[in-house]
Amino acid sequence: MLTLPRMKVFDGIENFNGVKNPILTIGTFDGVHVGHQHIIRQMNEEASKVDGESTLLTFHPHPRWVVNNADESMRLIQTLDEKLEKLAEVGLKNVIIQPFDKAFSQLSATSFIEDVLISKIKAHHLFIGYDHRFGNSREGNVDLLKIFSDKGFFSLTEISAVEINEINVSSTKIRNSLISGDITHANALLNSRYCITGVVEEGMKIGRTIDFPTANIGQIDPHKLLPKNGVYAGKVCFDNQTYNSVFNLGLRPTVNSNESQPKLEVHLLNFSGNLYGKSVCVSFEHRLRDEKKFGSIVALKHQIQLDESLARTLLRIQ
Repeated sequence: MLTLPRMKVFDGIENFNGVKNPILTIGTFDGVHVGHQHIIRQMNEEASKVDGESTLLTFHPHPRWVVNNADESMRLIQTLDEKLEKLAEVGLKNVIIQPFDKAFSQLSATSFIEDVLISKIKAHHLFIGYDHRFGNSREGNVDLLKIFSDKGFFSLTEISAVEINEINVSSTKIRNSLISGDITHANALLNSRYCITGVVEEGMKIGRTIDFPTANIGQIDPHKLLPKNGVYAGKVCFDNQTYNSVFNLGLRPTVNSNESQPKLEVHLLNFSGNLYGKSVCVSFEHRLRDEKKFGSIVALKHQIQLDESLARTLLRIQ
């Protein structure tokens, strides 16, 4: 068991213990968006009434990478570590990370309820969406849960379609916003800035020759969803310090016509120093423009100057 500030993390249902009256919900919770946060608040309110603790049963790897012919094309809004950090931040008390494999995916819906929810977790109260499906071939639904609830195994709160539509958010909407470059909308749905974590690596060092040194961010989780290529303004955090920044995400066509995978380069404003080897978090706030190929390095430098000026205005810095 791992303990984060104010939250316990259990490695699988077999290791889940010591939690009184679990107030449970189930899902991948990718993004921990405002809809997820709404559910967690409801769970904590219920927990306060029965001396219980809010608990999430989530899965890793993502079920879509295991079932449906292993859909490896799907990218995540958050890495597992990012998700855990956000869950702790919004007030969840416990999370169970259940390893998801073929064997687990083949559990019948009834076995999932009896063996997992009742026997292993001992759920006291369950919060579940009206359209939630579970078990082998997604055979289980809210109606099946109600049968067990009516028999007194746990109490049940069904999150209605009206309630979900009022929140009007989903992980799919966030992914679509990021893919289209609408970072403002994605951040609104997340109730936080979209971030990418990685490690600063050596690059081509072209930026420093035009007075705009950049840090090249490598070791990004290969399953992490990257926003649309382009130039952005935001923040870079490392060593408990935060710096306003301009960053380019893309193929760098002006300086490298053979690039096949997007690269993330950040220019920190009002900073000088060596960042090599540092772990950083890059937070996206504003999209400035599309990436484009310039006719010369001089033209590129001129555009970067304009980008920095706009970034300073949007970030409200001198």
